[in-house]
Amino acid sequence: MITIPHKAKQFIVFLIKLLIVTAAFYFIYDQLAHNEQLDWEKFISLVKEKASFWGIVFLLSFSFANRYLEILKWQNLVSILKPISLGESTKQVLGALTAGIFTPNGLGEYAGKALYFDKKKTKKIIFLNLICNGVQMILTIFFGIIGLLFLGYTKEVTILSCIILVLFTLSFFTKKLKIKEYSIEKILIKTGEIPNTIHAKNNILATCRYLVFSHQYYFLFLAFGVDLPYLTMMATIATVYFLASSLPSFQFLDFAVKGSVAVFFFGKLGINEWIVVFIATLMWFLNVVLPVVIGSYFVLKFKPKWE
Repeated sequence: MITIPHKAKQFIVFLIKLLIVTAAFYFIYDQLAHNEQLDWEKFISLVKEKASFWGIVFLLSFSFANRYLEILKWQNLVSILKPISLGESTKQVLGALTAGIFTPNGLGEYAGKALYFDKKKTKKIIFLNLICNGVQMILTIFFGIIGLLFLGYTKEVTILSCIILVLFTLSFFTKKLKIKEYSIEKILIKTGEIPNTIHAKNNILATCRYLVFSHQYYFLFLAFGVDLPYLTMMATIATVYFLASSLPSFQFLDFAVKGSVAVFFFGKLGINEWIVVFIATLMWFLNVVLPVVIGSYFVLKFKPKWE
C-alpha cells in the first residue's frame, strides 16, 4: 500500500477546502450576475428609497435568529453523543452549509457535519442531521397544508392528503424492508431512543425557526410596500415554502425555485412579479449567502482528525 506523506495530505486537504469555498462563491456570483429576472437598477433604486439603518438591522436580526436557532438545534441533538459548545456548533452548522450549497437538497451538509466527528460516529451524525432537518420539514408540511386550506385549495389538499395516507400505509407495510442496513422500523426505534427532553427542545426550536424566517419574508413584503391582510400573506408564504421545499433543488438555486413558486401564488394576490422575485432573492441572500460567507472561514480553518 502506498503511503501518502503528511505534508502531501495537508496540501490535498487544503486544495479540497479551497475548491469548496471557490465553488460556493462562484455559484453565488453566477446566480446573482446572470439571473435575467433581476432588474438591478430598479432594485437598487427601490432599496435607496425604502432602506433605513434600523430597517436593515431589523431584517438582519431575523437572519441571525434563523441560523442561531439552527445552531441551538444542532447543539441540542449532538448532546446525546457528546456536549459541544455554542462555538463548535456554529462552526459545524455553517461549515456544513457551505459544503452543501452546490449539492442536491443540501446533501453535502450531512457529510460536512460528519467530518467533525470520528468515523465511528458517522452514521449517528447523519441520523441526527436527518432528525434535525426532518422536524423542520414536518413543520413546513403542516403549516403549508393549513396555508393551502386558508387560501381555498380544499380539493388539492384532499388529493395531497390521500397521497400522504397512501405513502404512510406503504411505509407501515414495508417498515421491515432494509436498504443498506436501514429500515423505517430501525429509524423509528433509533428515534425513540432519543430522550423526550431532546425531542421537545428540538421541536420548540424548529417551530421558532419556522416563525422567524416566515415572518422575515412577511416584513420584506411590507418593506416593499405590499400591504395585504396578515393571514392571507402568511398563508401564502407557508404554501410557497411547502411546495418549494417539495421540489428537488440545489441550495444555490433555492431562491430560483422558491421564486418561481412564489410568483405563481403571490401573483394571484396582485403583487408585481419583480417584487416577488427580488424578495425571494433577498431571502436567499440573507439566509444562505451571508451564512455561507461566514461558513467559508470555518471550511478553510477545518482540520481533519489526523492533523
